[in-house]
Amino acid sequence: MSAGRVLALDYGTRRVGVAVSDPLGISAQPHSVLDGSGPGLMRDIGRLAADLGVERIVVGLPLSLNGSEGPSAAAARRFAAEVAAATGLPVELLDERFTTVSAERVLVEAGLSGRRRRGVRDRVAAAVLLQSYLDGER
Repeated sequence: MSAGRVLALDYGTRRVGVAVSDPLGISAQPHSVLDGSGPGLMRDIGRLAADLGVERIVVGLPLSLNGSEGPSAAAARRFAAEVAAATGLPVELLDERFTTVSAERVLVEAGLSGRRRRGVRDRVAAAVLLQSYLDGER
């Protein structure tokens, strides 16, 4: 396992959930949600990665239940390439099947109302994605 902070991005056309690992790359924490349609998205991601001292980035790859790629996966691949170009950091794609479902379950179990869940779902999904990545690195 290589140590260092990792940033996870749960890409969506409207919102991008962000999570970051601890400096040792052991645990994931939800961080923020960025406007997925904003013109400054790549600038914001680059600034965030620099400010947090990130060494690599993980982007969720939305595969279908049978593992095939559709239009959303193609969009995520394009997004990952843009992130790599904007940050100069290595970017890895990771199967994100069930991350949103897992995030929703965590939020329901925490007792958050539907409105409050909407506000944090994307960043929690990014944290679920990142924790899965970190656990796979060990």
